[in-house]
Amino acid sequence: MEEKEFTRRRKRLMQMMGHGDIAILPTAPVKIRNRDAEYPYRADSDFYYLTGFPEPEAVAVIIPGRKHGEFILFCREKDQEMETWHGRRAGLEDACEIYGADDAFPFSDIDEILPGLLENRERVFYTMGCDAHFDQSVIGWVNQLREKVRAGIHAPGEFVTLDHLLHDMRLYKSRSEIKTMRRAAKISVEAHKRAMKICKPGMMEYELEAELVHGFKKHGCHPAYNSIVGGGANGCILHYVENNEELNNKELVLIDAGAELDCYASDITRTFPVNGRFTAAQKALYELVLAAQNAAIAKVAPGNHWNDPHIAAIRVLTRGLVKLGLLKGQPAKLIKEEAYRRFYMHRTGHWLGMDVHDVGDYKVGEQWRVLEPGMVLTVEPGIYIPAGSKGVAKKWWNIGIRIEDDVLVTRDGHDLLSKHLPRTVEEIEALMEGD
Repeated sequence: MEEKEFTRRRKRLMQMMGHGDIAILPTAPVKIRNRDAEYPYRADSDFYYLTGFPEPEAVAVIIPGRKHGEFILFCREKDQEMETWHGRRAGLEDACEIYGADDAFPFSDIDEILPGLLENRERVFYTMGCDAHFDQSVIGWVNQLREKVRAGIHAPGEFVTLDHLLHDMRLYKSRSEIKTMRRAAKISVEAHKRAMKICKPGMMEYELEAELVHGFKKHGCHPAYNSIVGGGANGCILHYVENNEELNNKELVLIDAGAELDCYASDITRTFPVNGRFTAAQKALYELVLAAQNAAIAKVAPGNHWNDPHIAAIRVLTRGLVKLGLLKGQPAKLIKEEAYRRFYMHRTGHWLGMDVHDVGDYKVGEQWRVLEPGMVLTVEPGIYIPAGSKGVAKKWWNIGIRIEDDVLVTRDGHDLLSKHLPRTVEEIEALMEGD
């Protein structure tokens, strides 16, 4: 993504702030996996959204109207010895030339410099509670200024969380963001297709996961989250991530996996037969979930409410479960009683963007949010029937099905970003047979 995209975002944020305000955004700290081995580093989403800066030990400071520069970046200095051990650093010069900072200072000097930037500011835009250590630093800097009141130095009198402004900005995707998310979805689709094509009884769940990771990595992506590859009974566990069991003949496998490209996520789920052919029971439930998803996707349009796709899905699912004998009673009464939750216990989707479960309010006041162009959400109904379910015939046991796609709200309706991945029974079976 080009630097001008990040500049535009910073300018928009400053337009919503006052000229007497200051915003402080630290990036994510490095996390230790075991002993001295680190997890792969990933910048904080809010920080990256405004800076595009990928390195740890960095803090962005935004000061509207500051004569000497409105965007200041604290980051690591160039260090030949450290870079020999741990890789290249942007340093102060590239922080300005490549990442658009008006000025850059060493991260090690932040305690000496940042209190001065806080002087005579009215409000501090900063989100508390994400990093306790940094919270204490911010409070300490403000308290330093309060102790200098007799010297005529004014300390900020108000803390304002950045979430309200920044997360509403992030909810509406720009053309550049949509282009990136479309590409991430395309990469994910190809990885899912490959997993379907090679799947066969006797394989291990982690073998399919390896194909997914390979598909992501060869295009410069990372998994956007821990991939789910659940065969048989494991498909009934919503967040199953062990991926260490054998895939058995005549069972289904549920894959929930997506690539992250330039910090933007895709999130796609497909469920298919390990041997390439659905049984009658599997097909009946699969087509019910697909009908529910189609009904939900049809409700993704400007002017509809966030909850409309969910309502559409549960109506189709409840009626279908009654028809199949898995629920008994009048559909309207069963929906009111939420009887469907025995087999479908989660929501039909979530916002999607830099975070898999992306930021943005689902309600405005007491009302569900109205869908608008530029929003991206998932649509993912499912049915899960573990073995031993009371009053349920054995033919339904251990069938877990979820179908999930990424959907962009457009001016006149919606666009399915993951539309090129087979969804119907016929399409899936044809792909797995090699047709």
